[in-house]
Amino acid sequence: MVVSVRSLGLYGIAGYEVTVECDTASGLPAFDVVGLPDTAVKEARERVRSAIKNRGYQFPIGRVTVNLAPAGRRKEGTVYDLPILLGILMSTGQLSADVSDMAFVGEVSLSGQLRGVRGMLPMALAAQRAGIQSLFVPEQNAPEAALAEGITVYPVRDFAQLVVHLSGGVQIQPITAVIPPMGSGFPLDYADVKGQENVKRALEIAAAGNHHILMVGPPGSGKSMMAKRLPSILPDMTREEAMESTELWSVCGLLDEQHPLLTTRPFRSPHHTVSTAALAGGGSFPRPGEVSLAHNGVLFLDEAPEFSQAALEVLRQPLEDGKVQISRVSGTMSFPSRFMLVCAMNPCKCGWYGHPTRRCTCAPVERQRYLKRLSGPLLDRIDLKVYVHDLPFEDLAQTRPSESSTDIRQRVNRARAVQQARFEGTGLTCNADMTTTELRQYCQLDDESLELVRGAFETYHLTARSYDRLLRVARTIADLAGEERIGMLHLAEALQYRTADSLLQT
Repeated sequence: MVVSVRSLGLYGIAGYEVTVECDTASGLPAFDVVGLPDTAVKEARERVRSAIKNRGYQFPIGRVTVNLAPAGRRKEGTVYDLPILLGILMSTGQLSADVSDMAFVGEVSLSGQLRGVRGMLPMALAAQRAGIQSLFVPEQNAPEAALAEGITVYPVRDFAQLVVHLSGGVQIQPITAVIPPMGSGFPLDYADVKGQENVKRALEIAAAGNHHILMVGPPGSGKSMMAKRLPSILPDMTREEAMESTELWSVCGLLDEQHPLLTTRPFRSPHHTVSTAALAGGGSFPRPGEVSLAHNGVLFLDEAPEFSQAALEVLRQPLEDGKVQISRVSGTMSFPSRFMLVCAMNPCKCGWYGHPTRRCTCAPVERQRYLKRLSGPLLDRIDLKVYVHDLPFEDLAQTRPSESSTDIRQRVNRARAVQQARFEGTGLTCNADMTTTELRQYCQLDDESLELVRGAFETYHLTARSYDRLLRVARTIADLAGEERIGMLHLAEALQYRTADSLLQT
């Protein structure tokens, strides 16, 4: 007897419907799973067999064949344990139920308990698109699955409880989604940062327009300290942004039952030994990398020149396009990766080049080799460059609190609200996303401003990309000031950050 049970699967970061077809027949004992299963799916045979026997049900003596349709797409993970188990029980007559508008997902332990799986949110969204009415998932995944609107989610503790529910016995109560408020709970605050007003100003501009920033300075000057506090001044996430980022984290298994939805912008800080695959994404079954996990948030590269050359250069495509494409023999996948890049570095290998009191021990060729790790094309994609000076003792000893993150964040939110109103209906969300069309419309310069830019081009040999990025930063500075048009002061400040390449000269 052939029985079909609806389930779900993952392809990259997208969920899709899978039909689990179970057939039991007489013959020599065998249990085959077909439909391009990976090792984890094949091992479901032993988990399902033990779970059925340990819960007092009868495993069929004969030939059991399970087909995962569509059979031409690779299946991975342990999500098919539960639908395979239910299909066997229904095929052998041990369970009778109409499950045509239901879908089942979950890993089954040897004792019949259900364990959580990764990628629950994109699978729940796929169930919603497929018109599935009821979704049965492990208890750990239920809060995450409930984020998909228009579908009833049932948290299942073990498969015996589910069998009773389907048989008309004690019913499992569906879960209700709990949406926490956006932008709450920042343990780090800029009130802890003494001085460094020029750097905090640059970070405020970066946060308001989602611009990339590079901080250069000696060790201990506060580069990492300020970068780690950047999420506390970033604008609130919208519901759409939160769902996009949560889907990516869900696929990588980074969510938990207590925090099913990201409410603050992601902050990813990979170690400098990270591989290119871990940074950009990859694998035999491609998964998102750090650049995608930082989507709608911050990617912080501390001691940027210590990263491998290949890892740094792989950032160029996502910085320009807002996505990364992973090509494998099985196909090409595209992962979103629109993030704010924040880099911190020393002026040389030892860190003391140009310091007024410390002596640099690097040879000129060593410093040149150190700085060359950041290529020209990568630096050209960074909007703001700022030097972080050592603080004098008077600034460190002051007891007056600095401006808090809450105050800075209010200004950032006001500027971002202006941008959202400006780009309404265009698909853009911030100034950093502006294309040539928006630049012509919203970044017009008067004759005096054009002369200033012309002089900067002749002096600093700026590129066409530099010009576009300069206008985007100037537009953000004007938004922070509440100005409709870009003025000389806004443009001059943007040029100050854009022409700071002298920080990286040997």
